[in-house]
Amino acid sequence: MLPHPPSPASGPTSPMRPPRALPPRKARLAAECERLEQLPNIGPSIAADLRLLGIVQPSDLSAHDPLNLYQRLCEVTGKRQDPCVLDTFMAAVDFMRGAPPRPWWEYTPRRKSTYGTV
Repeated sequence: MLPHPPSPASGPTSPMRPPRALPPRKARLAAECERLEQLPNIGPSIAADLRLLGIVQPSDLSAHDPLNLYQRLCEVTGKRQDPCVLDTFMAAVDFMRGAPPRPWWEYTPRRKSTYGTV
């Protein structure tokens, strides 16, 4: 019986996979944000939603109302978004206006008291 040749992944001549890019480091201050994904609470999906709304730079957020962003996203996508998206928008806008980074879920009570059911 002949031995099996080493698989390409385990052999000494196997090509090395390039390392995966690290996700952007989350900003501690608004001034550190260069990309939307650096905002606390913002990952690739919400960043894509913001871009869909014309928000390209984190600094763009400070001029926007979170509820308006949420309502526009519902309109553009043609479906009601989870209210937690509004909480996330509230957190991102506050952060870009100088608030400390806080988890999006800390905005839920304020959203409910300010906007009721969205």
